Amino acid sequence: MSKLDILYEDNHIIAVNKSSSDIVQGDKTGDETLSDKVKAYIKKKYDKPGDVFLGVVHRLDRPVSGVVLFARTSKALSRLNKMFQDKQVKKTYWALVAELPEEDSGRLVHYILKNSEKNKSYAFPKPRAGAKEAILNYRLISGLKNYYMLEVDLETGRHHQIRCQLAKIGCPIRGDLKYGFPRSNKDGSISLHARQIEFVHPVKQEPLTIVASTPTTENLWKEFRNVND
Repeated sequence: MSKLDILYEDNHIIAVNKSSSDIVQGDKTGDETLSDKVKAYIKKKYDKPGDVFLGVVHRLDRPVSGVVLFARTSKALSRLNKMFQDKQVKKTYWALVAELPEEDSGRLVHYILKNSEKNKSYAFPKPRAGAKEAILNYRLISGLKNYYMLEVDLETGRHHQIRCQLAKIGCPIRGDLKYGFPRSNKDGSISLHARQIEFVHPVKQEPLTIVASTPTTENLWKEFRNVND
């Protein structure tokens, strides 16, 4: 089991910096999940007998890195689920793209239709049957070596939303073959990172900001980190 990068931990919640190779919950591959790794970590650290409770609050696509939040109690899980539903959790992402948007910052509103068979979403400018409204805000942070870093704040949480919406405006994420980038990344990742999550602690009722450092396995992320630090 690879070593976990624990970002925050208390009796109620635990946050982990997910690598791009990890899958949050099980799928047809049968690969070990991030939630299983976190359960094993808790079981060993606290010498817990029997099954360890761990609630999955939200997910990241497998090729995406960054902060993932889990609940350690059923009380925290139910409260966090409601906070996510009520849009009381702010999620910020960093994306590397090869094409600049027309504007350095903006708000994108599309209507996203998910195709489950292809595990892909399609963005449309106007409402259509079955499509869900998708809204994000982006801004240009910096540019380096023919690539640009965008910071993205989500207003909605749709399937492949950032990947789909950025591709729709001609800015597919680096390495994302599914949404039109011409080349894959060597490690199979896409250059999308869940940088930060902000919310009120579900039990302590204190504001909490959790930040995940960018992947150390990818040279381009390292170079952008040097520019932005």
